[in-house]
Amino acid sequence: MNRRAHWDRIFTTKASDDVSWFQPEPTVSLRLLDAAGMTSASCVIDIGGGDSYLVDRLVQRGLDCIYVLDVSAAALARAKARLGQLQDRVTWIEADVTGDWDIPPVDLWHDRAMFHFLTDASDRRRYVEHVRRAVKSGGAIVMGTFALDGPETCSGLPVMRYSPESLSVELGPEFQLSESLHELHRTPSGIMQSFCYARFTRS
Repeated sequence: MNRRAHWDRIFTTKASDDVSWFQPEPTVSLRLLDAAGMTSASCVIDIGGGDSYLVDRLVQRGLDCIYVLDVSAAALARAKARLGQLQDRVTWIEADVTGDWDIPPVDLWHDRAMFHFLTDASDRRRYVEHVRRAVKSGGAIVMGTFALDGPETCSGLPVMRYSPESLSVELGPEFQLSESLHELHRTPSGIMQSFCYARFTRS
């Protein structure tokens, strides 16, 4: 599958609030990032950030070391347009997370609803390799995926479903599970989706 073409098609044919993962406020993500020690001096990368409103909130909090990675140029364009001149405070990375890209070390790695699309084990290994290269010792990873009782597909694609423990296995022993929680996310169409969130600390 051509991931870039698939997601560009989604983001050029659907409005921001017409996709199942839409959140007007990234409440759980911010709570877990705060628990991980996020301050205005932190460096944060949002994986699959696309059109998410997390970047808006990070900018509002005064962070000036923000990276947003997404495979879809259309998704990134929406976020840039929404931020206007403030977009210059963000480094935008148009790339497949499993491909070739690089950033300086960061304090915090955030991913809500991207990792569960990686159904191929080799893609997940490449993802974790990027985590290991990017996250500083003592840094944190905040991940949100479909829970074990969550949907089996999303946006026409199969997905993986996780528990905090199975996410821990994927990341490996140098990332210690610090906190986990469950969220029932209501989609714009009113469907409830079960999400697993977990915060890990790098040794």
